Amino acid sequence: MNLHEYQAKDYLKKFGVSIPNHYVISSINEAKKVIDENGLTQAIVKVQVHAGGRGKAGGVKFCKSPEEIMEAVNYMLGMKIVTKQTGSEGIVAHKLMIADPVDIEKEYYLGFVIDRKHAKAMLIASPEGGMEIEEIAEESPEKIVNIPIELNGKIRSYHLINLAKVMGWGWSHKEPSINLVKALAKAFVESDAAMLEINPLVKTPSGEFHAIDAKMSIDENALFRQNELAECYDPTQLPENEVRAHEHDLAYVAMDGDIGCMVNGAGLAMATMDIIHYYGGEPANFLDVGGGANEQKVAEGFKLILSDPKVKGILVNIFGGIMNCATIAAGVISAVSQQKLTVPLVVRLEGTNVGQGRAMLDETDLNIIVANSLSEAAQKIVDAVRGK
Repeated sequence: MNLHEYQAKDYLKKFGVSIPNHYVISSINEAKKVIDENGLTQAIVKVQVHAGGRGKAGGVKFCKSPEEIMEAVNYMLGMKIVTKQTGSEGIVAHKLMIADPVDIEKEYYLGFVIDRKHAKAMLIASPEGGMEIEEIAEESPEKIVNIPIELNGKIRSYHLINLAKVMGWGWSHKEPSINLVKALAKAFVESDAAMLEINPLVKTPSGEFHAIDAKMSIDENALFRQNELAECYDPTQLPENEVRAHEHDLAYVAMDGDIGCMVNGAGLAMATMDIIHYYGGEPANFLDVGGGANEQKVAEGFKLILSDPKVKGILVNIFGGIMNCATIAAGVISAVSQQKLTVPLVVRLEGTNVGQGRAMLDETDLNIIVANSLSEAAQKIVDAVRGK
């Protein structure tokens, strides 16, 4: 789950991370109030959307007067931001952040991620801040250092010494910069974050270090123990179908094809999409109903798939381990009956009570094509959609 920049900054402040003053507004009147009450004469105005590249898309403005701040607010509030991460549909900015500017002497990059290869939390750091890490890796790979983080959120002293050397932090700046890194590492681990990026971390002419940007993503599987962060969920930043999927505990991502997919298990869903490609089709979505799906979840899954006007056929591929194939068959029959399905439907069941499930599908008078294997199912749905 992604956090807005202001949400990430508010959270990081609790760990002692130095953050410039900022204010969040969602209306013109709120912006006027912030300017008047705080005597702002200059500020950075930023759109608050779940996407990088906001500056390049016109979503970040440096304003040198109250009038310029209000001009930026008028222009940016309700603005549709289109970047590489949003796709052509873009994301609308319902909130803006007005932040105090900071004198910058030097910019640095800090990124905290989970390195699955080494099964560790890692800090990726570079003295070349303000750039995307991919650009730094391509242009100056020698200026990137990877530092492991312990399970308790601490970084070993010799790694911190090496970090200070690579970043060029002299003796006078070593303590404040290292303390900030230690605070960020602690916040990353304790929040169950999947990613935390500070780009840039800046040093001022007076030797202070501030995080003037923050991107943070929390592992959704850990939200049950992160109640404070779970409240940061913002449905306005997601497509309508993904919001509906979230409400029904379904994992759904829209794609550009015309074959809707309903599968249980992320790995099986990926394999299903791959084999649809193999037989010449294009998946319209990733939809994982999970291992404990019931008739209601199946029905909601069908509604999600059919709400996409591009869908010309549906493939249901279920492996019943924990899940009962008879339950899925009943859910499919109920959903098809209620929604008066007009596109081809291929169902492949395997696993627990598969015989009973297939028999239920065979006995119904609904237009359901039953397949006995995944390859057969993929070929049948592609042929049906292509009119073969």
